Amino acid sequence: MIRLVVAPLAAGELIVRGDEHHYLSRVRRARAGDAIELVDGAGRRARAVIEKIEADATVLRAEAVSAIADAPPRVRVLVPPIKGDRMDACIEKLVEVGADELVVWPAARAVVRLDGDRRAARVAHYQAIAQAAARQSGRATIPSVAFADSLAAAIAALPANGARVVLDPAAERSPFPAGDHVTVVSGPEGGFAREELDALAGFAAVGLGPRVLRAETAPIVAVALVRAQTAS
Repeated sequence: MIRLVVAPLAAGELIVRGDEHHYLSRVRRARAGDAIELVDGAGRRARAVIEKIEADATVLRAEAVSAIADAPPRVRVLVPPIKGDRMDACIEKLVEVGADELVVWPAARAVVRLDGDRRAARVAHYQAIAQAAARQSGRATIPSVAFADSLAAAIAALPANGARVVLDPAAERSPFPAGDHVTVVSGPEGGFAREELDALAGFAAVGLGPRVLRAETAPIVAVALVRAQTAS
């Protein structure tokens, strides 16, 4: 079924414009009478029918709205900036496999540096990728994307209780710690700097197997394993 992000979401007539209208009319080539699913990005969804598609807007008729809670645990991923389209792909797949929050942290050995206006523009770009990935994968909640000023700031913002994991290719493969909140920290291609490892000393080091994975691959595999481990 076609899914669309609409906020605020309410029963009755809804008019959709902008990117979601373009997605519905041009990308999916939907027609009047088609049934679709609406989500608001905050855990609410509703079924709807397209009443008409105009040049610049789509008119929908939505049914009753229901709340859909994401399955626990809440998974937060701290990932360094990665060069080029690989970062876009990383964010997209992290959303698809079940990450709830994405925090980009400035690793000392990361090639990409983002400050000021470039950072704000990149946050908006990454958030759009997260929204599209949530829509495609059927999620009612759109994961948040944020930049941290430092690794220390990202750690300070973590919940007091919850599992904390750092991905380490030299560590043994082991089950991920359980908890209502799970934080996974991944590093850049060049690895963590000594001061970063010191800051992460209280985190459980977990390996993902005998092969060294790329910076964009490791966090995706880790989140998939967390979800598989906690699936009922």
